[in-house]
Amino acid sequence: MQGPHHTVQPSVWLLGLECRKMAELSQMERDLETIINVFHQYSVRLGHPDTLNQKEFKQLVQKELANFLQNEQKDEGAINHILEDLDTNEDKQLSFEEFIMLVVRLTLASHQKMHENAPDLPGHRHGAGLGEGGSQHEGSHEDHGHSHEGHGHSHGGRGHSHRGPGHSH
Repeated sequence: MQGPHHTVQPSVWLLGLECRKMAELSQMERDLETIINVFHQYSVRLGHPDTLNQKEFKQLVQKELANFLQNEQKDEGAINHILEDLDTNEDKQLSFEEFIMLVVRLTLASHQKMHENAPDLPGHRHGAGLGEGGSQHEGSHEDHGHSHEGHGHSHGGRGHSHRGPGHSH
């Protein structure tokens, strides 16, 4: 019997997603698949195809997170420190489960930055997030301000897919 706190295992509720076609996926679902595809685009290069070793992680950070980790991406020691921090089982490589914590942390940090940079106007507004400020991005993004009174808003059409060779989902 299911109680009010019963949770369905992710593998059960994700089975329905496998049957859907890409064209039917929402923006958020496509973005989630992009994260998975980018991880595997790098993880299949060397060693185990489902983990990022130090070299693969460095390449991913430098190419895919160049704006969000502007300071760290040029500092190999900082990249190694990030990997060590994420590597909870201390095997010198990152599983997807370990890697996703970086995505969570960057998402939280960018959301916080959007609130810090929000214009002082009524309603719920967002300013530039991580990687969107500074001279290299001057004028590249308008205010992300929007109201949550209605449903559905966009931060621009930045969704795209990376399908790496040798790995598909």
